[in-house]
Amino acid sequence: MIQIFGTNKSFDCKAAQRFFKERRLPFQFVDLKEKEMSQGEFESVVAALSKNLGSRSAAIEALIDQKSKDYSSVAYLDDSDKESKLFENQAKLLVQPVCRNGKSEATVGMVQKVWEGWR
Repeated sequence: MIQIFGTNKSFDCKAAQRFFKERRLPFQFVDLKEKEMSQGEFESVVAALSKNLGSRSAAIEALIDQKSKDYSSVAYLDDSDKESKLFENQAKLLVQPVCRNGKSEATVGMVQKVWEGWR
């Protein structure tokens, strides 16, 4: 099943939900303000992104929303500190939406070309 992690206020999250609805693909929306990703979910997203981006640190960088007003709290941290800060502040720091298809595929942001191949 496809999971969309984000917030209800995010226009991109609404667009992602609409994308999957229009194609009749079942999905679960998880509002990060109510329930953040578990450690296991976070790990599988980072692992899937690492596979595509080449490294764990590149995956963490891709997940961090540089336009967030809280970006300065992670901008100058080293990689392991960035990851823990990101995990602790998902609703404020993650690029939205984070979409996960099973445990092996994940995207960050609006990536409709990738989603078109999901079933």
